[in-house]
Amino acid sequence: MQALLRLSRIIDTFTEWVGRIAYILVPVVVGVGVWNVANRYVGRAIGRTLGSNFYIEAQWYIFSLIFLLGAAYALKHNEHVRVDVFYSNYPPKRKALVNLIGTLFFLIPFCILLIYFGLPYVEQSWRIRENSPDPGGLPRYIIKTFLIISPVLLIIQGISEAIKYFAAFRGVLDPSNIEEEHETKL
Repeated sequence: MQALLRLSRIIDTFTEWVGRIAYILVPVVVGVGVWNVANRYVGRAIGRTLGSNFYIEAQWYIFSLIFLLGAAYALKHNEHVRVDVFYSNYPPKRKALVNLIGTLFFLIPFCILLIYFGLPYVEQSWRIRENSPDPGGLPRYIIKTFLIISPVLLIIQGISEAIKYFAAFRGVLDPSNIEEEHETKL
């Protein structure tokens, strides 16, 4: 069990780094958004078009990356949406069991389905080197790759969470340690 908990810590460290990348992208997307707005208003004031599809699509792509890369980080820190009508009143050991079951029977299978159904779509995009239909737009095949990368990252982090939940349910790990780990953020 200790070897699995070490694996879990390695995965958590990796997810933290991916989360930092997503975190760094936040001011970038804000900057690109400000640039787009400034170009639009300055362009109107001088009677010229200063913006381009490149910057508009860059803003969309960066926002998508934040979401797609940040999903595993949100899972690690227990920041995902949860309907906890009953869950909030459960003792820590029962919460660990519910989380373990949810991870093994819902999260991981759902991510596998995303990969299974998304892979042909992404492969086709790479095969034709899909680009934006808009003039000056960006390549689409690169961003579509993250439709596969994101669920892979979620599966990896899900494995880490399942290890911790199983250890907590078995009494090897104090369930409150999992909650403390979830609260430790960038």
